[in-house]
Amino acid sequence: MKQYNGIKSKYPDAILLFRVGDFYETFGEDAVKASKILGIVLTKRANGSASHIELAGFPHHSLDSYLPKLVRAGYRVAICDQLEDPKLTKTIVKRGITELVTPGVCFNDKILNHEQNNFLASIHFDKNKAGVSFLDISTGLFLIAEGSIDYIEKLIQNFKPNEILFEKNKRPELIDLLGDKFYTFGLDDWAFKYDFGFESLIKQFETTSLKGFGIEGMNTAICSCGALLHYLNETKHDRLKHITQVSRIDEDEYVWMDKFTIRNLEIYSSNHENGKCLVDIIDETNTPMGSRLLKRWLALPLKNPIAIQERLEVVDHFVNDGTERGELISLLKDIGDMERLISKVAVGRANPRELFHMKRSLQIVSVVKQKIEAHGNTSLKKISEQLNPCLLAFEKLTAELNEDAPVNILKGNVIRAGVNPELDELRSLSFSGKDYLLKMQQREVENTGINSLKIAYNNVFGY
Repeated sequence: MKQYNGIKSKYPDAILLFRVGDFYETFGEDAVKASKILGIVLTKRANGSASHIELAGFPHHSLDSYLPKLVRAGYRVAICDQLEDPKLTKTIVKRGITELVTPGVCFNDKILNHEQNNFLASIHFDKNKAGVSFLDISTGLFLIAEGSIDYIEKLIQNFKPNEILFEKNKRPELIDLLGDKFYTFGLDDWAFKYDFGFESLIKQFETTSLKGFGIEGMNTAICSCGALLHYLNETKHDRLKHITQVSRIDEDEYVWMDKFTIRNLEIYSSNHENGKCLVDIIDETNTPMGSRLLKRWLALPLKNPIAIQERLEVVDHFVNDGTERGELISLLKDIGDMERLISKVAVGRANPRELFHMKRSLQIVSVVKQKIEAHGNTSLKKISEQLNPCLLAFEKLTAELNEDAPVNILKGNVIRAGVNPELDELRSLSFSGKDYLLKMQQREVENTGINSLKIAYNNVFGY
């Protein structure tokens, strides 16, 4: 319990799942909350001679079933695992936090909605203006903006982030702006300093300046980015190689709608029970990426006639060519959620089965690219130029990954035969041990000239 209390004191506002053997246990207040949300039994155990403490737990292999319920109930969840094999230590097993899951920072498929971005936002107030950044860690999409308080409020209402970071001492300004409609988390003000934000961004992108991203001079927004990247580090999400760029949202390029307009037009949700909103009606997309993009387009309606015309050209092409449209739809239906798959690969969370889906998706990208680059349509050609089938990755996956690779890597049979001689030898031993012993026996008969030599087994010496 001393070890538990030490870890819990670092994450007082999170529900701590404490790994004990084959179970994740919760204690005290956490146990009371968890038992209500998860419907698991609440018990008590002796905590020294003085008192009893509440206890509620579940088997470790059920984490994927229980974790989403806690996060959807609006809680941050700290996962504390055993960091060494209990058999190899005579003292208390070393434990530590391996991940902090929050409403805005998550990779778990059962928590994420595939048709929506899961944005973590960070907001920095500076007199009569503010800067904001939005990051979906599950796809790598990173956007920033700055402007009047009114403009920032419209942005947040459009993007509907799942979690908003803010300076602890600016809570009144945040409540004034957004009320209590969003899940928020306060950080110390030093995390919102410009120098810290600038350094964090150039370290993330491995550049010497931010000119290439067109965000130099957006000091208030850059302040918000520093706090956001610091928060990811604090929640043990420090593998961020898939976040390769940041894009600015230009106030002049889009039509901005306030929360009343969004509500009255019923763009994202209906004002009536069982009613349909605009997104429900028009979303005929065939991939999760398409569905998320459509929602971003609705949040940011274009004002630039050239950009609008480019979109219309592509739509016009597919309206008039039903055959090609049908072919592309059937290809896209098989492509899977590539954005989130790529992010999982980047942070080392992809399982073998997902890598197989990745290979299949890259194959489809290649076919789609060939189909659309053959046209004279300039806007379509622009799209085809942006498609990268990643041939090196595709060839490696094809050459080394088994077609029937399992979901769980511990079940083996992930790597093809012929890729690694040592692996092939170990597999051969595990599946044909008797043949190996027979060959060994023949070899020793030849070496010693003793024709009656046998390999025997007993409980004292083994073979």
